[in-house]
Amino acid sequence: MKFNIIGRKYTVKDNVREYIEKKLSKLDKFFKDEPAARVVLGTIKDNDYIEAQINAGGMIFRAEVADKEILAAIDKIVDVIERQIRKNKTRLAKRIREGSLNDSEMISGVKYDEEGSENEFEIVKRKRFSLKPMDAEEAILQMNLLGHSFFVFKNVETNEMNVVYKRNDGKYALIESVD
Repeated sequence: MKFNIIGRKYTVKDNVREYIEKKLSKLDKFFKDEPAARVVLGTIKDNDYIEAQINAGGMIFRAEVADKEILAAIDKIVDVIERQIRKNKTRLAKRIREGSLNDSEMISGVKYDEEGSENEFEIVKRKRFSLKPMDAEEAILQMNLLGHSFFVFKNVETNEMNVVYKRNDGKYALIESVD
């Protein structure tokens, strides 16, 4: 696994770096190709937090965890990402090595329960609408008027479909497609 470990207002010590690499490397067994991991460490109030994003085989697995101890947060984030991988294993079957998901025990020793994940994504409503060409600022205004947390629009500058959304920190973000 390729690692990019970043500290935001946090000094990443060698023992923490080695612990992250050791723990996240255990997830290598789920991927055919070599995944890339981007890990951000920081401090919010009295808690240490870790954000981890693993890009592998065209899929992105991402999690955030905060804890008093950074090593405990690292253990939790490995479990969260492993749970995501296992939950999506049927869609990832072509990309994941055969036989690597037979064991129902996670790396941390916690048992994984596969029940209830069969029909979890039921679509209960469909909406159809025409996309009005607009810029990102107008889309944000429209989103706020509707009281939604995201808004799909046709970008007047690029003539492509984009999405604006409100982040957890209260700021706005724009999702654009890349060819």
